[in-house]
Amino acid sequence: MKILFSILSVLLIVAACKQVDKNKAGTAQSSKAEVQCIDKGNVAYSDYFAGNTLRLDFFHGGNMKEEKFSVDQVVSDGAWPGSKTQLIDKLELGLYFYKVVDKQSHVLLYSRGFASIFGEWQTTPEADSVWGTFSESIRFPWPLKPVIVILEKRDADNKFQPVWSTEIDPSSRQVTNAENPEKFNSTVIFENGPATEKLDLVILGDGYTAAEMAKFRKDATRLTDALFSAEPFKSRKADFNVRAVETPTMVSGVCKPHHNVYKRTPLSVHYSSFDSERYALSYDNRAIRDAAAAVPYDFTIILVNEQTYGGGGIYNLYTTVSADNKFADYIMIHELGHHMAALADEYYTSSVAYEVPEIKVEPWETNITALFDKDKLKWKDLLTPGTPLPTPWNKEEFDKFGYTIQKTRDSIRAAQLPESVMEDLFARQMAGEDAYFAKEKYREAVGAFEGAGYTAKGLYRSQLDCIMYTRHMVYCKVCQRSLGNVFDQYVK
Repeated sequence: MKILFSILSVLLIVAACKQVDKNKAGTAQSSKAEVQCIDKGNVAYSDYFAGNTLRLDFFHGGNMKEEKFSVDQVVSDGAWPGSKTQLIDKLELGLYFYKVVDKQSHVLLYSRGFASIFGEWQTTPEADSVWGTFSESIRFPWPLKPVIVILEKRDADNKFQPVWSTEIDPSSRQVTNAENPEKFNSTVIFENGPATEKLDLVILGDGYTAAEMAKFRKDATRLTDALFSAEPFKSRKADFNVRAVETPTMVSGVCKPHHNVYKRTPLSVHYSSFDSERYALSYDNRAIRDAAAAVPYDFTIILVNEQTYGGGGIYNLYTTVSADNKFADYIMIHELGHHMAALADEYYTSSVAYEVPEIKVEPWETNITALFDKDKLKWKDLLTPGTPLPTPWNKEEFDKFGYTIQKTRDSIRAAQLPESVMEDLFARQMAGEDAYFAKEKYREAVGAFEGAGYTAKGLYRSQLDCIMYTRHMVYCKVCQRSLGNVFDQYVK
């Protein structure tokens, strides 16, 4: 599950690079003197970076109308696992974007897009009445000289605008250039080459006791096998490394507030995030980062030792999945679409915890469109010849079926029936969807099918079915391409 971000007015517009006054942790906050950043493309890694990873932890707080940032700490986060040649992010996905700029020359050294828990929370009704603060991190190669980190956010036109900047001096005594002293047991599930030449996945677990570590390793292997049976992961398996890190807890399972179950676990994963009973997140950013850094990683998966249906995926943060659910394979693959490629949800009959905005601009996500201009459709090159835009389909009847399923789903949760009852409902839903899709003229075509991004009208998806729309285990062609583009940013 992932938010369709509403783009709020950005009130804290600051310069891209700044002259600064000294502050804490070897950093300095932005002031008002402006300098221009110079984008020369990918620089020579060894000219600007050492071999380890710098992790900037910061606090991100605000409400629906404003947001503020402050540095928490700067630490070494292990050997650099990312590409040493693909340093500049040309995909520009996510609600936020960060740039690392050489302080002296103003040359752009590194950049990546990302999303955050704060960015999602900011669009919930709660953010209209209270202030929330979350811990966040960004990671990049350890710089040889002082750098300026610039954080940007999309404005009302979906263009990135700077909202915060801070200076980091890697030689400062307040910057912790020491490895994490805490030790975690780890297992290699499979390894195809050096971390800097492959895309590295780390699998963590929450709610597994020390006695359940064999189960955790078995779950991690099982779900890894499921992931690499689906395209585009299957054909790109040689480009990946996968490792698992153990974080045993004293009790089995995690916190489930809607079920009146409360537990404390090492990674603090909990259901009921943003009051959505199936949304499983953790707000303990430091704990997750410290555990993940036990091995080289680019993307993070957290297995939840529960049967209760749930999970989550946030771009460049992490994916969570209830490992014992009958649909765990689907949850894993679906949520990784959010986490790795910032794919939008394409469904719209299920309830969500967010305020869905009025559609005024083309969404930035690669797999949905407002279809304002058919000639500029973002997947125009993949269109099936002869397919009309918008593409007709029996939406009214299909939606009626979907809303009936949702009503039954809500009643099952309200009655707190066994999880097997919910799993049976989902199986019946998939069978019903198959029957509807079988009748569709354009069921295999790439076109523009209305209904996407939590919105029944005004947003379109590229194909009739996709794992971002239903629980069928297939990414559409557009989503496969989007994931492949991300893979290419990490593979030599």
